[in-house]
Amino acid sequence: MACCDPSGIGLQITHWSTRGSLAQVAVEQGIVPHIAHSTVSLILRHADLQPHRSRYWKTPTLDEEFRCRAARVLWCYERAHALAQQEQVVLCLDEKPNLQVLERRCPTRPTRADQIERQEFEYLRHGTINLLARLEVHSGQMRAWCLERNDGQCLRQVLPEVLPPYRKLRRVHLIWDNAASHTAADTQRFLRQGYPQVRLLFTPAHASWLDQAELLLRAFTERYLKRGDWATRQSMIEHIACSWPEYNRLFAHPIAWSWTRHQMHDWVNRHQS
Repeated sequence: MACCDPSGIGLQITHWSTRGSLAQVAVEQGIVPHIAHSTVSLILRHADLQPHRSRYWKTPTLDEEFRCRAARVLWCYERAHALAQQEQVVLCLDEKPNLQVLERRCPTRPTRADQIERQEFEYLRHGTINLLARLEVHSGQMRAWCLERNDGQCLRQVLPEVLPPYRKLRRVHLIWDNAASHTAADTQRFLRQGYPQVRLLFTPAHASWLDQAELLLRAFTERYLKRGDWATRQSMIEHIACSWPEYNRLFAHPIAWSWTRHQMHDWVNRHQS
């Protein structure tokens, strides 16, 4: 019963729980005359079942286009250090849009002996910020910008700050996802005309997790934004401007990327079969 959808026996609940549903319904359905929720818990544990938990997942379309795009990205990751010695660089770009600028109604009470930090539940909103991050794959160094809007126009305004440090290199392998601002015709034209040495590499559809800048933004958010408190939007922008140099000094390192092209092809073959 724990592996079945509750709607199959006419219930409106969306998932099973040990105490509130499985034990009660098992009796109502005549499976057992009586059973304690602790017994249900033991049965589930023995069967390695956790019906109270769930996890999101997103599947890319595993076709030849996925193979081709993923292989190009993974080729760059496998050779990032060698390419850096040949006057080439692998860069990853990614945005974290609509970050809320929140101010707590009361000051945060700091941690002390036998008491964790406490934050006021209610907050004031001061708008949003769109965070753009650039990652050098071979070094792990980052750079961050705050965009007014998450669109192609604002992205093209900041690209002249993103790419000039690498203008003298033979090749720039630029990896990013399929966001509308990245695939826009104006963005493609801007890069072709101003930066002919840039080789654009798009991650496969629904596979933005192949972009290492996404991992970088997750780590940066956890350390520098998660428990922040800002009275104005400008104060958050200034905080980010001071934070990314500190991140480079304290935490930056190349990501230990272990998923190879060979493993990717095996994975695709297994799921296709």
